[in-house]
Amino acid sequence: MAQDLTLRGRLAVVTGASAGIGLAITRDLVARGASCVINARRESVLADLARELGDEGVRAVPGDCADPGVIDAMLDAAREVSGHPPREADLVVVNAGRGLRGSVLDSDTAQWAEVLRTNVLGAALMLRAAANRMLADIAARAPADRAPGRPRDIVVLGSTVGRHVSPFSSMYGATKFAVHGMVEAARRELGPGGIRLTLVEPGFVESEFQGVAGYDPAWFAQVKARIGPVLAPPDVARLVSFIAAQPPHVHVNDVVIRPTRQDYP
Repeated sequence: MAQDLTLRGRLAVVTGASAGIGLAITRDLVARGASCVINARRESVLADLARELGDEGVRAVPGDCADPGVIDAMLDAAREVSGHPPREADLVVVNAGRGLRGSVLDSDTAQWAEVLRTNVLGAALMLRAAANRMLADIAARAPADRAPGRPRDIVVLGSTVGRHVSPFSSMYGATKFAVHGMVEAARRELGPGGIRLTLVEPGFVESEFQGVAGYDPAWFAQVKARIGPVLAPPDVARLVSFIAAQPPHVHVNDVVIRPTRQDYP
């Protein structure tokens, strides 16, 4: 019998939702019945997406994902759309991030601080705020209503270059190595309390990511010719929905997803 991947009743927050993997995750979660609070810097794009998906079940909170005030606004918005009595988000997808072409020797040093701030500090602040709210929500409930009574998930997007050192993107990879370590440490803290913390590590996914990171289009075309077809954002989105749809006692905690022909990284 096929697993039911419905997410009806789930209350999600997705960062970096305006494009690429975050956009695909948002669409997939809503299609499976979840309510979503979506975040990205591009306010007009978020507003259009909320209208497309249905304003009643989707709330847009634009802004910088590494700003504590924006993070609080996202989580507050989830409570506002949760109904009565209000409850905290139970599915937080920490997806916002950006790439950077090059190594420690030849990448653009002017971009280092922003990449570190977005990929590491932003992820850490979002993880901390979401986890603390979930823990408080669990503690406030009667023992019979606590974990594993219903699933609570935090899903963090890592990368295969956070597992295997890659000379063509080692500064970006360094941020993902940091994220991977942070997620595993937090998993050991949060799992006993009933919160599932999952790391998803995609390989090559074709999206706006390559252009923003500054990769040479001719280089990426060669990569696609060698290992393609590469992943598309919906491939990662289906995986996130599968993770979130598991029974509360089942935790898929670390997943690498690559194109079939990708050998490295």
